[in-house]
Amino acid sequence: QVQLVESGGGLVQPGGSLRLSCAASGRIFSRSTMGWYRQAPGKQRELVSTITTGGSTNYADSVKGRFTISRDNAKSTVYLQMDSLKPEDTAVYFCNARVFVPPATHWGQGTQVTVSS
Repeated sequence: QVQLVESGGGLVQPGGSLRLSCAASGRIFSRSTMGWYRQAPGKQRELVSTITTGGSTNYADSVKGRFTISRDNAKSTVYLQMDSLKPEDTAVYFCNARVFVPPATHWGQGTQVTVSS
């Protein structure tokens, strides 16, 4: 069974930083594209960033230049370094693992990030 466990969320002031971690248990990390999504109240879940097995990254326009995704394959962990946080970054952040062959998607439970003064 695949399990994704997020950590690192919390309350931070505007302009501050947080680093989210997602530890993956199971056998699929090495062949998974990993990602972070977020969902704010009243809004649909949106892509924040993804990183492939080869290290290629993608970012939502709203976080480019501020967030950095990375992965440590030895630890089966993906990270999201969030700098220069804004109130509009407030959301529940979800870790995602995607395998394309065969197709499968796994989600973590989410971790709350609140940016407020």
